[in-house]
Amino acid sequence: MKELTDPVDCIVLGRKLAQGFIPHWAGVAANPKAPDHAAGQKFAGTHKVVFTNTLAQSDWDNTVLAKGDLSDEILSLKKQPGSDIIAYGGGTFVSALIKANLIDEYHLFINPTAIGRGMSIFEGLEKRLDLTLKSSLSFPCGIVVLRYEP
Repeated sequence: MKELTDPVDCIVLGRKLAQGFIPHWAGVAANPKAPDHAAGQKFAGTHKVVFTNTLAQSDWDNTVLAKGDLSDEILSLKKQPGSDIIAYGGGTFVSALIKANLIDEYHLFINPTAIGRGMSIFEGLEKRLDLTLKSSLSFPCGIVVLRYEP
């Protein structure tokens, strides 16, 4: 995770995930004894953009709200100077990013637990999305990370 997040200087999130993600990591960052303290500091200190139609303002540090068109907002962020942008979000938010062809690189974490149901992040695709595997990494706990590019 550190290798993936080190070059990131902007996090984009859907509102639903942001409401748990941002306070959680702020709490971890504030607790030097937390096992994930360094990750908490990284996430808390990184500029965040929350995509929302319902929130009127952000009470979170380093966070702004994006209320405009998703494609316009993301393309504007990509044009700004800086390093990598990472997206965290639920299925609806990520599906919208995929459908609008806004993702340059996919990091898919495959967990060794079958739940039988759930929302596919590829739900709603209207045309084929071809991906090229760039790398894979497996961990002793069974999680596999697959990195793809369109």
